[in-house]
Amino acid sequence: MSVKNQNPLRAFRKMHGLGNDFVIFDGRTDPLDLTEAQARHIASRNRGIGCDQIITLWPSHKADVFMHIQNADGRVVNACGNATRCVGDILLRERGGDAVTIETGAGLLTATRENELISVDMGKPLRNWNEIPLSRNMDTDNLDLTVGPLSHPVAVNMGNPHVVFFVDKVAAIPLEDLGPDIENHPLFPEGVNVSIVEDLGKAALRHRVWERGAGLTEACGSAACAVIVAATLRNIVDRKAAIELDGGCLHMAWDADNHVHMTGAVTYVYDGHIDLDHLS
Repeated sequence: MSVKNQNPLRAFRKMHGLGNDFVIFDGRTDPLDLTEAQARHIASRNRGIGCDQIITLWPSHKADVFMHIQNADGRVVNACGNATRCVGDILLRERGGDAVTIETGAGLLTATRENELISVDMGKPLRNWNEIPLSRNMDTDNLDLTVGPLSHPVAVNMGNPHVVFFVDKVAAIPLEDLGPDIENHPLFPEGVNVSIVEDLGKAALRHRVWERGAGLTEACGSAACAVIVAATLRNIVDRKAAIELDGGCLHMAWDADNHVHMTGAVTYVYDGHIDLDHLS
């Protein structure tokens, strides 16, 4: 989609899912298509609004809305689980009812409300090497990859490429140092999101994330989806787990129909306006 931005002073909503924060624009009736440079400026925590991702809502012929996603570096990505829950909350409040559908680059997703939490069916994990994608054919359940103390992750695509490393102690891993090297490793031609996971027992997992194009984040929904798949494949949990991220807890399930479900809180922060013509 490529349109002329018709109104330079644009309203936005700031929301977050467990600290994974978003600037959300509504382009359904007043078209908006941000450039990479505009998105980078908006995402800057020193010179813009500050966020992990910029979300623009577009009309959809297939669902209630199309959710366009740009990382903090301005690049377009196909999926963002926590943003899907935030957009789901917006639509459920607008429309009422029990469920809404959201079109993304990764397909159609359904969001529902469970008490005060928002649940999203994130669809089916992709596990073949060319679906991640990797640069060559490898066993995605046990990648022959070692970077520092991290080795042999599980690779999963949940709309975005992910690798999941299991470690004894998450706190002992300098993810801020290792994340960039893994994200940009030649094995991952489109880059990759990096998760480190510790088994806490009793179907609870501790999880930290280095997000492709955003860096360290307090939470990442699609990464949590990759983690429940990876932990099940490694027989650490039985398809369900409470996943503790830096920003809070997500309740995850990988059902018998091969769909991953994510449930957690969303938070409205504030509404504002920004003059797009004066971004530098």
